[in-house]
Amino acid sequence: MKTLLAAALMALVLPYSSQAATLLFPSDTPVASITIPDTWNPEETATGIQAVSDDDAIYFSIDVAEEKTSDKVIEDAFAFFEENGITIDPATQKESEDKFNGMTMSNLDWSGKDKDGPVNIGLSFVAPKPDKLLVITYWGTKGEQEKHGPVLMEIINSLKPAK
Repeated sequence: MKTLLAAALMALVLPYSSQAATLLFPSDTPVASITIPDTWNPEETATGIQAVSDDDAIYFSIDVAEEKTSDKVIEDAFAFFEENGITIDPATQKESEDKFNGMTMSNLDWSGKDKDGPVNIGLSFVAPKPDKLLVITYWGTKGEQEKHGPVLMEIINSLKPAK
């Protein structure tokens, strides 16, 4: 009976569990770590990491900047949006702040459009160390991104300063 119950529980749990990679980035001199499901195909970039949900509904990246390079990283994020055909509606800008893992995250969010229709767009800023800034770029398809909410929150809540 116990074996049957354990098998039934595993059958319920396994489809919802997935392998995840904890990434220290940048790999040569880590500033932070984050855990991202393997199905999101996380990869290191020249300035941080990026990942895309398995259904392409969400793209996000985290770029590491220093105070003197933070303006360039932010400019690059807006250039990335433009290169990918994302238009931002400036009238929809919202600002907020969150605290997690001993860090404060400042957020700028907008509505906009890409080639597939309406999207949510965001830039967030987190300082894992006094001399470093993480710039988080987010772009999600409205109506599709919502199903990834719990996983996205797990990803963001896993972001920690490197030790």
